[in-house]
Amino acid sequence: MNEVGVYVHIPFCRGKCLYCDFPSYAGREEFYGAYKDAVINEIDNTEELRGSVIDSIFFGGGTPTVLPARFLAEILGRVLTYSTSSNAEISLEANPGAVNEDALRVLRNAGFNRLSLGIQAWRDHLLKRLGRIHSAEDIPRAYEAAVNAGFDNINLDLMFSLPGQTLDDWTESLRKTAALKPAHISAYSLIIEEGTEFYRLYNQEALKPPDEEEDRRMYYAACDILASYGYHQYEISNFALEGRECRHNIKYWKRLPYLGVGTDSHSFYNNMRWHNTHSLEKYLRTAHGHDISGLREDIAQISVSEAMEETMFLGLRLNEGVDEDSFRRASGSGLFEIYGGVIEKMISLGLMAYADNRVFLTAKGRDVSNYVFTDFMLG
Repeated sequence: MNEVGVYVHIPFCRGKCLYCDFPSYAGREEFYGAYKDAVINEIDNTEELRGSVIDSIFFGGGTPTVLPARFLAEILGRVLTYSTSSNAEISLEANPGAVNEDALRVLRNAGFNRLSLGIQAWRDHLLKRLGRIHSAEDIPRAYEAAVNAGFDNINLDLMFSLPGQTLDDWTESLRKTAALKPAHISAYSLIIEEGTEFYRLYNQEALKPPDEEEDRRMYYAACDILASYGYHQYEISNFALEGRECRHNIKYWKRLPYLGVGTDSHSFYNNMRWHNTHSLEKYLRTAHGHDISGLREDIAQISVSEAMEETMFLGLRLNEGVDEDSFRRASGSGLFEIYGGVIEKMISLGLMAYADNRVFLTAKGRDVSNYVFTDFMLG
């Protein structure tokens, strides 16, 4: 049976962060119960799950923990009615301002075994600038509540290159976060996405993030400081203690199959990609029958050239890179047969290396990864 990951999208939050372009809604509490029922119905009628073994589950959002813990437990319980590996990684995203120990204990007992807290920064003025609902003092409180509730696999999300953030602010965030000794730390540079409040302010010249040189200094600081605390970098923006890499996200980077449920969730299965409708209203209207095909949009068979491109620009995000056998399985061709010229160019520039039957980015290459990825596009 195929191993598959399951992603469950919870599109609700207490307040929309000013940088967020994810499909989420604030202040829609009246839809919580109907949405929970619709997701359960979609799970019940997702045929692809019947011939698979689930080895990872990820509840993301939005902020999943704005739903009552019993709703999340009920949804997870329905996923677990399908064949699930005994050591499945079952993750839940949460906001430090939207959790308490009692609810976390319910969730841990329901089967969630990994918690991802979006802390972002340790300075209140930065959190306020981002539109976050929590304060810096909520971070250690939420972390302690999670540990007390039985979670020992915890990720903490951080952001850098924030408007008004200094290098000292950032190094303080890194050290305070690492001092808690979570199993995993994600460190992302702010990207100002179209359609967000930050995008509007940026275009009005009312928002000024750090320049590119400062952004790179912050990135190097993350790599150096987290390494000094025992975290190894296994992906461009992700750091983990030994054996605590996020197995669900690795599925995305290695093009392993996953199925999404909920609004705007994405799926990759049998070399096909699709996503669910973005519309909450359409989702609630369509996801109550046995035929859920009306939820799925932009269904596409992945061509051989697309598979080769994806294998490279997704796989190269991982420090281990892309091995020749994986590339041949995805494409039917040899890695150097297709990309020999590009690889040789990148090696000569010091951006890539080849060893142990695999190609991977160097530290210098990770610094300009988008440039490298562009050269692997065949179109």
